[in-house]
Amino acid sequence: MSEKILFVDDEDYILEIAQTLFAKKGIRILAAKNAVDALALIRNHEIAVLVSDNQMPGMKGIDLLSQVKTISPDTVKILMTGYADLTTAIDAINKSEVFRFIVKPWNNKQLFDIIEDARKRYALIKSLRKGDESAILSLVHALELKDSSTRGHSERVAKYVLLLAQEMGLDADTKRSLKFGSWLHDCGKIGVSESVLHHNGPLDDADMHMVRNHPLWGAEVARKARLPETVVNIILSHHERYDGKGYPAGLKGKDIPVEARIVGIADVFDALTTERPYRKSYEIEEAFDILSSIKGSVLDPVLVDLFLKIIRNSDTMAASHHKID
Repeated sequence: MSEKILFVDDEDYILEIAQTLFAKKGIRILAAKNAVDALALIRNHEIAVLVSDNQMPGMKGIDLLSQVKTISPDTVKILMTGYADLTTAIDAINKSEVFRFIVKPWNNKQLFDIIEDARKRYALIKSLRKGDESAILSLVHALELKDSSTRGHSERVAKYVLLLAQEMGLDADTKRSLKFGSWLHDCGKIGVSESVLHHNGPLDDADMHMVRNHPLWGAEVARKARLPETVVNIILSHHERYDGKGYPAGLKGKDIPVEARIVGIADVFDALTTERPYRKSYEIEEAFDILSSIKGSVLDPVLVDLFLKIIRNSDTMAASHHKID
C-alpha cells in the first residue's frame, strides 16, 4: 500500500518492537523519536495511521495529534500511553479527534486489530470522497466481516429503504443519499472492538458506551468525506427513538431527521427477520407484529404503517405517494 503507518515514541525499544511485530506481518512501518521528526515524515508521506506516545520530551503526543488534525486531516490518530486517565482521554478527544487508545504494554493481537480498523477507516474516508459506489460497497462488505451475523445487512436495509422512498415519491438525489446512508449506517462500528460486537450477554458500562458512540464515529467519517447531510443524519441518528429514549442525542419524534426515521424502520425489520447468534430469525408476520407494537415508542408510527403496507402488498407500492416531514 502507498499509505503508511507511523509510530512515534521517544524510546528506541518501543519502536524496535513495533517494527519487528509488523515486519512479521509483511508490513513496513515508519518510525520517529519525537514530534518534530514525525511532522517531517507526515509532510513527505501519505500517513494513513499515526500511533503516538503521549509522554515525550518537547511536544506531547496529544499536541502532535492536534497539529496532524490540521496538516493531514484524514490520518487516523491513535494515542499510546503508559497509563490511561480521564483527563488524557478528554484532551485527546477534544484536541485531536483520537480514534482509539493503546495502553502500554500492549496486547499484540489487540494492537493489530486496532491498526487494521484504523486502516479500514482511512480507506473508507478516501473511497467515500471519490463517490465510487463499487468501492464503497466493497468496504461495507469488509466492515461486515467484523460481525459475520450482519453480512448483507446494509444492502438489505437499503433495499427496504428504497421501497419506502419510492412510495413516498422522493426525488432521485434523495434516493441516492438514502441508499448511501443505508449502506453506511453502521460504519461507525469500525471503532468498536470485535470482542464487544461478538459478546454474548449484557455489556458493561464501558463497552456499552463504546457501542453507543458508533453513530458519532460514523458521522465523523461521513463529514470528513464531505458526504451529503442526509447521509450524515442517517449514520448519526438511526438509533434515536420516537419517544426520545434513543441515542446518541435523545432526539424525539419529528426532531429526528426523516431519513433516519426511515432507515431506523428498515434496520429493525432486517434485524428481526435475520438470524443472529443470540436468537433465531422471526417469521415475517411475527416481525410485522413487533413493528406494530413499537410504533410510536421506538419508530415513527406513520412511516411504520406505510412500510407494512408496502411489504405486505407489493402491488400497491406505486399506487400512492406520501410526503412525510
